[in-house]
Amino acid sequence: MRVLVAEDDLLMLAGIVDILEGEGYEVIAARDGQEAITLFRERAPEFVCLDIMMPHLNGYDVCRLIRRESTVVPVIFLSAKSEEIDKVIGLELGADDYIMKPFGMKEFVARMRAVSRRCLAARPEAERPSSFRMGELDVMVGELRARRGDGPLIELSLREVKLLEVLYQNRGQVLSRDHLFTACWGGDRYPNTRTLDQHISQLRKKIERDPKEPVIIETVRGAGYRYDG
Repeated sequence: MRVLVAEDDLLMLAGIVDILEGEGYEVIAARDGQEAITLFRERAPEFVCLDIMMPHLNGYDVCRLIRRESTVVPVIFLSAKSEEIDKVIGLELGADDYIMKPFGMKEFVARMRAVSRRCLAARPEAERPSSFRMGELDVMVGELRARRGDGPLIELSLREVKLLEVLYQNRGQVLSRDHLFTACWGGDRYPNTRTLDQHISQLRKKIERDPKEPVIIETVRGAGYRYDG
């Protein structure tokens, strides 16, 4: 899922990019409002995060231009402006959400996942991702959630859903770390087994009854991972 992030504070931009890429998004980064509009037209992101105070074009102006071209692409404002009128202006321009700086990582990720669910639900029926079952785990791809039996909902990132999907589609096969990394991170990334293993470890804590004795994502020592089905 492609997301355009426009932010002129380069440290803030780098932090947001790191968070979103860690979640599994393809991030398009813009450092000012004019670049944001150019990249929006060239790359067709599925949703947009805009800082308000940017050079060349501010976030409000960028939102106005986006809304002339699309009424459905979600827009989220990221801003240190705290007055109620600023939020009202943003929402009246057609923004879908307004996140105050400084914000916590958990809040930011939760808001991004909520927008992603709306994007997935808005796709034509033929393009909507389908759900699947791994043992007693129901994976609801379009909701970025899973449920084990009658237990509580389990929140998942795009990356975690993709890992489960690849394992499910290749059930019974041992998938190497390189294979999983390429499938879930993209072919332009250099395989990092530590990154993959950390993601698998965190995912097991969410979906396995006993993460130390996994039955959904099995480790095949020296070879990779497998879901037996």
